[in-house]
Amino acid sequence: MSDLRELYQEVILDHHKRPRNFGPLQEANRHAEGRNPLCGDHLSVQVDVEGGIIKDVAFEGAGCAISRASASLMTDAVKGKPVEEAERMFEEFHQMVTSGVEVAVEESLGKLAVFCGVREFPSRVKCASLAWHTLHAALEEKSGTASTE
Repeated sequence: MSDLRELYQEVILDHHKRPRNFGPLQEANRHAEGRNPLCGDHLSVQVDVEGGIIKDVAFEGAGCAISRASASLMTDAVKGKPVEEAERMFEEFHQMVTSGVEVAVEESLGKLAVFCGVREFPSRVKCASLAWHTLHAALEEKSGTASTE
């Protein structure tokens, strides 16, 4: 295994075992539920948006290491960002994990680049993108449950 893949695995395992921004967010003014029907992952994303800025964000739920690590890294990445930038990050992340098209992930997505190898495992793409679909639903204030389908 290459050194880069080992580093990526370590980051994912760290965020799975010690997720950041995990737990209820009392000040949330937006909320969405998300489910991955393929494997049973489910999570809730709560967001506090003020003046078009994501002031705070948190998640709760259960899922595999990829799903949980993705939610942890996502919440770290979007906190303090304008909603428009978080939506752009969602699009770039989705492109990174679903297509062979290379994006400048280091510059635009930072630590989220650890998920670039997920596209080699189609069933894991849904695990990695569940938190993002759920965040998108919360920001758009969509009702119902966000899904990876």
